[in-house]
Amino acid sequence: MRFVITGEWSKNSLLRLILFMFLIFVLLFTITSALMYFTKMDLTPQSVVAYFLGEPNVEFGREAKPYASMVENSHIHLFAFGMLMMVLTHLLLFVPIPIKLKAIFVFISFSSALMSEISNWLVRFVSPNFAWLKIISFLTMELSLSGLALLLTLYIFKPERNAYKDSAS
Repeated sequence: MRFVITGEWSKNSLLRLILFMFLIFVLLFTITSALMYFTKMDLTPQSVVAYFLGEPNVEFGREAKPYASMVENSHIHLFAFGMLMMVLTHLLLFVPIPIKLKAIFVFISFSSALMSEISNWLVRFVSPNFAWLKIISFLTMELSLSGLALLLTLYIFKPERNAYKDSAS
């Protein structure tokens, strides 16, 4: 991070290559996350409810998502999403955009990832009405991941400005 803060960022092509390669992984993660979602559900509340609560009236219907499976899934996702959002939003600190815009990105990114996970539990154990929260938080998380990756990629290829001097507003 010293290279970003001191302005040596534009001179360190290896650092920019490392970050670019990381952002390719983030992009692929975002794509596979969407693919996984759409193999289980779609953007209708009915599909979300059926995934978490099961479909007992359908021939060969699914059973409700087991508690143990949800705990295991949350355990992995909470750590992975938290780390990914922390890395991406930490890098965002060095992008020369207004601090208020950075704060919005940080809040939306973390809260959408958290709500995407919490909404699973809410649909399963509180009310099927939380299916909309699952859909909205999933879409918001996908958009925020894509937006952060795009913004950081643009900055990698145009790193000549120092974020601390340009984003004080």
